[in-house]
Amino acid sequence: MSNNLDELTADAMKLPLRDRVQLAQRLVSTIDDEVETDTEALWFAEAERRLEELRSGSVEGIDSDEAFRTAREILKG
Repeated sequence: MSNNLDELTADAMKLPLRDRVQLAQRLVSTIDDEVETDTEALWFAEAERRLEELRSGSVEGIDSDEAFRTAREILKG
């Protein structure tokens, strides 16, 4: 860790429990926001890739009932 981060961590550890919890929640929420944004972009790209595969004919779609039936069978083991 950098010296600044070490100092910040040491200062944060001196905070009362309630304040440390609030700080942790704020830090985690910023990570969640970034992860959600990245995840959304990845899913959008995946959806576009799959749509292109369907349109080009390189893959063939299957009926949703069949897909769910297959998934249930796999999950049942």
